[in-house]
Amino acid sequence: TMIHMRRIFFPLLVVFLSGGSNNNMVESVKAPDSRSPQSAIGSLTIHHQLHNNNRQSPLKSTEKMNSSAFYEDNEALLSTDSRRRESVVSTTISRGGDNEVFAQQLRHNLKIVFYFALWYALNVVYNIINKKLLNEVPAPLTVGSIQFGIGAFYAGFLWLVKLRPAPKLTPAGKNICWRVGTYHASGQLLSMVSLGAGPVSFTHIVKALEPFFSALVSALVFGKWMKPQVYASLLPVVGGVGYACLKERSFSWLAFWTAMGSNVAFALRAVMSKSAMTSYIGENMNAVNLFAAVTWAAFFLSIPVFLLGEGTSFLKMWAQSTTGENASTTPGELTRALILSGLFHYLNNEVMYLALSNVHPVTLAVGNTMKRVVIMVASVLVFRNPVSLQAGIGAAVGISGVLLYSLTKQHYEKLEAAEKE
Repeated sequence: TMIHMRRIFFPLLVVFLSGGSNNNMVESVKAPDSRSPQSAIGSLTIHHQLHNNNRQSPLKSTEKMNSSAFYEDNEALLSTDSRRRESVVSTTISRGGDNEVFAQQLRHNLKIVFYFALWYALNVVYNIINKKLLNEVPAPLTVGSIQFGIGAFYAGFLWLVKLRPAPKLTPAGKNICWRVGTYHASGQLLSMVSLGAGPVSFTHIVKALEPFFSALVSALVFGKWMKPQVYASLLPVVGGVGYACLKERSFSWLAFWTAMGSNVAFALRAVMSKSAMTSYIGENMNAVNLFAAVTWAAFFLSIPVFLLGEGTSFLKMWAQSTTGENASTTPGELTRALILSGLFHYLNNEVMYLALSNVHPVTLAVGNTMKRVVIMVASVLVFRNPVSLQAGIGAAVGISGVLLYSLTKQHYEKLEAAEKE
């Protein structure tokens, strides 16, 4: 009996001394069957194992909990760090993209400035040579036609030696080139007639209205009107240049209407050329090849005009200037001046087409108006013509107007882009 008592109470004592907090363990201890002493021994062994396992489980459970918390914390840290790196990379990419856009815009603006500067420089040289040439041979229609021909043969030579790929026009492209060639020839010849029919300053005053004609024609052709504030910003440009050129008050209806006709023709030339640049009219039809094709058309169209308008008077004027006692120059010098005037006329208009391919036709017209101020300054330096206070004030107002137009146009273009987004 004592043996059986020890077998029953010894496990309970062990559980009590171990803390006895595990109710499951106490409840699992049952009195052994008196008929099976081995069962009591087996029960004691099982309870010892449960006790050992239970004594070790708090530590293991704590380790598991700590380990789980550790991995969860690390995962959170890794996730936060990953998101931070992604944010940094995203910010870097965004900044890099912004920098790339800024660099592209800067390169584009510098290219436009270069085209306008080169256009002005070549035009100044052309005007100086052309002025000296017309002083010797006052036959503007014939000289203008010859200048078209020199430019056309220059472009043809570049195609022949394959310095430039020759264009292959579509039927629609040929039609456009003939139309633009008509505007190009008309604008140039009407300008020269206006210069010969009245004071030079009067022609420049009327020609200063070109931006308004360009704005009207571009709106009608493209069907897109700019903001009224943009059109209003053209007023200082036109008024300033007109005031700078206002020296003589003599009026000539022939000079007025030919100058106005030149404005319309050049506005149509710019707008239709811009439309051709944005359409497919043939192979290898970039800005320079477009102007070359236009020059060929203008040359052929100008031949009957000068024959009807001046006939053979050019040959008589040439002989008077180069032969006899009253000769003022030599045939070689006059020939060289004629060739150079043709080349510079072509090159300055070719660069103008490159500028047109990057700007709006109205912007080009504004630049063409301000070009008169540059020519005025060049004439002062070359021909030693004095600059009056009136000319200086008008030039300053005109230049300020160009800046105002540029800023106003950019402002409303940004607003339109933001609304589309």
